[in-house]
Amino acid sequence: MLTIKSFVFSDFKENTYVLSDPQTRQAVVIDPGCYTQAEKEQLAGYIESNELTVNKLLLTHGHLDHVFGCAFMKRRFGMDIYLHPLDTPLFDEVPARSAHWGFPAFEPSAVDAYLAAGDVIGFGTNHQLEVVHVPGHAPGHVAFICHAQRFIIGGDVLFRGGVGRTDFPRCSQPDLMKSIATHFMTLPDDYTVYSGHGQPTTIGRERNSNPFLH
Repeated sequence: MLTIKSFVFSDFKENTYVLSDPQTRQAVVIDPGCYTQAEKEQLAGYIESNELTVNKLLLTHGHLDHVFGCAFMKRRFGMDIYLHPLDTPLFDEVPARSAHWGFPAFEPSAVDAYLAAGDVIGFGTNHQLEVVHVPGHAPGHVAFICHAQRFIIGGDVLFRGGVGRTDFPRCSQPDLMKSIATHFMTLPDDYTVYSGHGQPTTIGRERNSNPFLH
């Protein structure tokens, strides 16, 4: 069974996830939103204290609050950064947008590899994450599904009682709702949704009570 550790970072209250295999201690980091040095050390400290080996840093999308810690993590652990190519423009704009939003200490980094729909990220003792392309909040937004443990790391697509914003540049509400219908609502009710902000939820809860889906 994978261990799922979450952190809440920056003024944006962004959720960062570390998925690790207790047997092999192999792990992946998803959306490192750590901005301050204390936040960066908190994330690094968890990895180091648990003696985890992390060689992949996976990004659901390229918005600034999800990528603040990329350069630090890459420098500290030598991990490769993975992003969908359609979000390259967003990722490249982060330095300017960080300065505009009052985060001048952002350190830019470079993407090492690209994600595509249908990719399978494997690590540890046969753990697998399926990559699905879920545009709307961002053109290259992806989510990571673990069917064995019945959860999805969904980024800023579906929240507990809400959905991702579509009032930013390059957003699309029709695409967002199609992504939710096609890749989230087709999952069984008991799948847990780990979102980019807020508390975890389940597909069944959102199917039955999310006001944006009715």
